[in-house]
Amino acid sequence: MRWRTFSLSSLLLLTSGLAHARPEGDLESPAFTNVPEISSGFRLLYEQKFTEARKAFANWESRNPDEPFGQVAIAASYLFEELYRQGVLSSDFFLNEKKFLHGIDGKPAPERMSHFREALAQARQLAHERQKTNPKDGEALFALTLSAGMESDALSILEKKHLDGLKRMKEANDYAKQLLARHPDAADAYIAPGIANYIIGSLNPGFRFALWFGGIHGDKKLGMQQVANTAENGRYLRPFAKIMLALAARREKQNALARKLLRELTEEFPESPLYAAEYAKATGHIVPARMGPREPGE
Repeated sequence: MRWRTFSLSSLLLLTSGLAHARPEGDLESPAFTNVPEISSGFRLLYEQKFTEARKAFANWESRNPDEPFGQVAIAASYLFEELYRQGVLSSDFFLNEKKFLHGIDGKPAPERMSHFREALAQARQLAHERQKTNPKDGEALFALTLSAGMESDALSILEKKHLDGLKRMKEANDYAKQLLARHPDAADAYIAPGIANYIIGSLNPGFRFALWFGGIHGDKKLGMQQVANTAENGRYLRPFAKIMLALAARREKQNALARKLLRELTEEFPESPLYAAEYAKATGHIVPARMGPREPGE
């Protein structure tokens, strides 16, 4: 089946920003408040220092066991690491039609994926507990959006279960819409409908027509605009949105935009081999020799 696997409606999405509802609750949650320890963990994640990032997330989670965002962040660290080690977060994957349509070669690391799914299950359980008190709880919607988006990525890209991944993509999109209805300034949340719109909009017309009757629509231009919103205004997911938007821009031959975003990522994360390599490719320069995945302990 020809559908676009790069469903980071995901890694993605997500939420942050100002709130319009229940300030005594939502505004105190990590979804709507900058938590330095979590921000530091995500910075480590974007530098491909996965073990260190997980330690930061786990430390925060241990002190906040009732907050689903701790488990969401831990799950994100496992997924992001597997995507990186499989070469998914690169133009080599994104511009390769076969891989983009069908997913990675081979299979993902079983142990890493097991940890990922365990963290997802815990995040969802905690989110549903919050919804027993308030079905529209912003923190719960944040966690459920991100959980569904990440699972969609794992199913479609890593496990090549495309129909299951599409169902999770729609679920992530639905949760994101609920969240944004209450928190329209939650910029991180726009990556969920943005990636969904871009992916569905990239499908061949026949398959897109069939999905339309299933309530799944798509618009590539709108999708890139929504991801750009997160890339410009997001909190935890801003760098992730930038690399996704840069890769989409390369695919759409918007080379100036791709170079701008990749240059910014290279300057923000000078220790990361990923962004330097992608910037070199986008500018036609020699790719740095040290651009492969970091080994454990590096």
